[in-house]
Amino acid sequence: MNIDVILDNHMHLRRDGRFLDAVREFQRYGGTHLILSQYPMPGIVAKEKSYTKIYNETIKMAREVMEKIEVKIFVTIGPYPVDYLYLKERFGREEAKKIMKRGMEEATKLCSEEDICIGIGEIGRPHFEVDEITFQDSNEIMVYGFECAKDYNLPVILHTEKATPDLCRELAELADNIGLPRDKVVKHFSPPLIRSDENHGLIPSVLSTWRNLKEAVSKGDRFLMETDYIDDPKRPGAVLSLRTIPRYTKRLLDEGLVDGDTLYKIHKELPEKIYGIEIN
Repeated sequence: MNIDVILDNHMHLRRDGRFLDAVREFQRYGGTHLILSQYPMPGIVAKEKSYTKIYNETIKMAREVMEKIEVKIFVTIGPYPVDYLYLKERFGREEAKKIMKRGMEEATKLCSEEDICIGIGEIGRPHFEVDEITFQDSNEIMVYGFECAKDYNLPVILHTEKATPDLCRELAELADNIGLPRDKVVKHFSPPLIRSDENHGLIPSVLSTWRNLKEAVSKGDRFLMETDYIDDPKRPGAVLSLRTIPRYTKRLLDEGLVDGDTLYKIHKELPEKIYGIEIN
């Protein structure tokens, strides 16, 4: 059976990484669509006191790739949570929050102007333990992102500490308080929390190891697949290489763990609904 659409929901590219060659590999293994998440560049943000320059660079990279390779790319943009620590050290707490909240507004504006931009992210909280002030400030910035997303009917893509059912409940309740639908909240780098009692209505973007995918499809089809490929020359293939999802998608089918309808829902129907896009 031919699989017409294979989407990697969350990955990064760098000009000093494999860049075009990484996408060519994705295509060679059967991948068709990518969602490119803006790579952290806190030094540029600090210099500009704005995220617009790096957002535009991400959009430019996506367009360059599509001019040369027959892969469709969408983009998500937003102030990376760990930037807060760098900006706080440079400018202090209040200015750091101000720059990052402005970054939410800048992302929202570009999403309204550029069809290629489909969501705000990755935003959220540092993935490692931080002090209480950093945690609270990060929450404040994240919730502001929820407000921006709600106003423009955009999804948010969340980077946080390790996802658990309790964490998903907390994030879902934060979204409820703002009025952002839970199915507009994508939990990046998620384990296979597929059942509603595990994800509390959030959308898990499952880090696509073979073990994770086998567990995910055994529970249902309401999830996305991602590699979180970071295109770092110092960490080749990390987090997972771009060939991973095409290979494992076909393997799931070959081993009878899924059928074509399930893959259609994962790679096309669900992302179309979340992001308000057409995947053809």
